[in-house]
Amino acid sequence: MIKNLLVLAVSSVVTLAAGEVAVRVLLKDQTVMFPRYHTDYQYGRYTLRGVRPNAEFRHASVDGSWTFVTNSRGFRDRREFDYAKPAGTLRVLSLGDSHTQGYEVRQQATFSAVLERALARRGLRAEVLNAGVSGYSTAEALAFLENEGYRFQPDVVVLGFYANDFEDNLKAGLFSLEDGRLVERKFEHLPGVKLQNLIYAVPGVQWLGENSYLYSLAFNGVWSLFKTALASKAGGALEYAVATQEAAGARESALAAALVERMRAFCESRGMRLIVVDIPRVGAEGRGLASLPAGLLPGVEVVTSDELLGDFNGVAEVHVAHGHRHISEFTHALIGTELARRIAAREPNQRAAFAPR
Repeated sequence: MIKNLLVLAVSSVVTLAAGEVAVRVLLKDQTVMFPRYHTDYQYGRYTLRGVRPNAEFRHASVDGSWTFVTNSRGFRDRREFDYAKPAGTLRVLSLGDSHTQGYEVRQQATFSAVLERALARRGLRAEVLNAGVSGYSTAEALAFLENEGYRFQPDVVVLGFYANDFEDNLKAGLFSLEDGRLVERKFEHLPGVKLQNLIYAVPGVQWLGENSYLYSLAFNGVWSLFKTALASKAGGALEYAVATQEAAGARESALAAALVERMRAFCESRGMRLIVVDIPRVGAEGRGLASLPAGLLPGVEVVTSDELLGDFNGVAEVHVAHGHRHISEFTHALIGTELARRIAAREPNQRAAFAPR
């Protein structure tokens, strides 16, 4: 009996090792190790997903390897941030999905990190809080801002808007439009969080997710089936880092515009400045295309993809070549420096107040 068990164990190990080698040789370019580390957070009436607190994990693909470190609030930062803003500090809160969080980008190369350094070079003492969460919709960002984000006393709120937010807002189901009014529909959205809480309680699963291409290939397949089942049940669409449709329909556009307008009004009522960044989507021949249709957000300050990319579009690497095609470190740098230029230009009277001492 013991001999048979040993033979079975050795055979299993050899088979798995052979499978790992086969995937690495044949499918490495198509297989990514991008495990999500979400858990649930309570923000006022809302129960929403967020990145696991006090975590350190790694993503890898054929394009490279990237380390993520989060603080006790799940923000991608080693530093802790109190709700009370330090005196003489300009504070920026970044909201958005995996593009804002910085998938396929080094921790110090996200547009939030670039923005903080760029503001410092302009003589402004600043803190930029990267509260991006992979999969987040504009609806979730709004709920987070109104119930948690404002407590950090930001002077500026940056919303990274990507093309898939149109469909993700519908799928989240937190808000809807009724006779032109934005209405709260429910107060919880935790896709896949219970499953993640379960599997990451098993020793060794995190290591497999970050190191085994075979495990990642199998898990990504199962995860896709799981999301398909959830979407079918909810009558919604899936989450993708790349938008699945060329243009948003009237319903999706109206809902997105209403969500951003409510965010703008909320920021204005609390003396915060809102800047929306139009995160470029993937186009042909390496070009970046606008995620936001022109004129969708009247009265809202928007950094458009066209003015952001300019002559670099179609010349520089706007998106990562493989993997999930997130925006590249180059594009993050463009976003961070443009935001710093706008913020510094708008706050000349505050330069002395926010100057390093």
